Amino acid sequence: MPTLPLQPVLAAIDVGTNAVRLELARPDVDGSLETLHQERDPIRPGEGVFASGVMPKETADRLLSTLRRYAALCRRHKARVRAVATSAMRDARNREEIVQRVHEETGLNLEVVSGKEEARLICLGVLHRKPANSRSLLVDIGGGSTEVAIATGERPDDLWSLALGSVRLTEMFDASGKVTPKQLRLMRSYVEEQMRKTLPEKLPGLPKVALGSSGTINAVVGYAASEGTAHASVRQLTQAVETLAEMTPERRRKRFDPRRADIIVAGATVLERVAKHLGVETVTAVNRGLRDGLLVDLMYRQDESREDPSLADAAVSMGRRLHFDEKHARQVATLALTLFDELAALHNLPLSSRPYLEAAALLHDIGNAVSYERHHKHTYYLIHNGDIPGLADRERELVARVARYHQRSPPELNHSGMAGLSAHEARLVRKLATLLRLANALDSSHHQPVKELRTVNGREAVALHLKARQPVDLELWTVERETLLFRRVFGKRLTLHVGR
Repeated sequence: MPTLPLQPVLAAIDVGTNAVRLELARPDVDGSLETLHQERDPIRPGEGVFASGVMPKETADRLLSTLRRYAALCRRHKARVRAVATSAMRDARNREEIVQRVHEETGLNLEVVSGKEEARLICLGVLHRKPANSRSLLVDIGGGSTEVAIATGERPDDLWSLALGSVRLTEMFDASGKVTPKQLRLMRSYVEEQMRKTLPEKLPGLPKVALGSSGTINAVVGYAASEGTAHASVRQLTQAVETLAEMTPERRRKRFDPRRADIIVAGATVLERVAKHLGVETVTAVNRGLRDGLLVDLMYRQDESREDPSLADAAVSMGRRLHFDEKHARQVATLALTLFDELAALHNLPLSSRPYLEAAALLHDIGNAVSYERHHKHTYYLIHNGDIPGLADRERELVARVARYHQRSPPELNHSGMAGLSAHEARLVRKLATLLRLANALDSSHHQPVKELRTVNGREAVALHLKARQPVDLELWTVERETLLFRRVFGKRLTLHVGR
């Protein structure tokens, strides 16, 4: 019996606030991941960042030294890599300079992910292969932020990121040494205030057990729980917070790893208050997290046949926050995806680019939230600077460019809006934007008159066959204006045929 070819090695690099971590894994045929190598270096990338807003040079040098070693390991295994940085780098004003150094000195593209993308990845890592209808509540406490997710199966329904972390809180309240009752009271009040700002006051129907996925939560739950169990009640967490606060720093260091001991009171305080706010009964510690999510994400991305609705959901959520015309956006997305699917032999784009077109189509008009005039440019700015879980930085840039070209200036390769793209990226944006312009033209009235679209890819022309529920005069006039661009991009004429 012939042996199946080995799947490529995947590599996840996580630049956190407390430590930098690497995991190398290989996907199995059943969709699980076999770990090949793991490393953790507790170099504290976030040390001092929350107080000063800058990552000091000596910290950056430590980070670069670690990442050079990780990059060499990834090259040795010919791994596909995703490297992300979280809260500390999000807060560092000199993050662009450090990201540039990382690229120049290691060859790695370090992506500073948003809090929501971090929460999505943690969710994916912890809940991978969960039954599709199971509901979960997830909490992760890092050094600089706390992520909360509600999910069905492994798909997040709601994601939140709070600027609360064990290192951040320790630095703010000088809680690494002896913690007085007044300090503890102030910390608890501060955590509650931050939660009120970010989390909804009531989240009905939540599971009564929260899954806690970070090293801090594992340490706190391990301390608070009854012997032989991996879960702690809210009452046990409250008792643990008060006991840990009363301990001398020396006693805490005997009970925990010294670096963990310095931040354990702050971490326990965040966990206790979050659990109370969410109304859970117990917190169960799990040993999966962000790195696992990065690996699952990489595995899913190389499976082009897999459809992931979470990106479209994230785009719709962003559109709703900006009061977009949802019916028009969904109609344009449906038409654009029909064109993409039926003209695959013509555009010859990878299936992995389909979600970019869908996100751009859903968000193409969000610039109207700023101003109708030049709204295509405002759309670019909002997507470029937006928080869209499921898109890496470069992917978000491509979506922003496609959406920017949904009207006005065509996406010609020499246009100023195409600057900074590689030749491959420019061709991708040009083709997707042309399909988007056509789909947008087919709903010019914003009244969804086209109820069905079918295409015929002929030798010299592409025929669009429309079934309409009402007159489409405006749509036909607008499509006519896009025919020259279509011919320049795809080398074929465009004809339209309307039926009822």
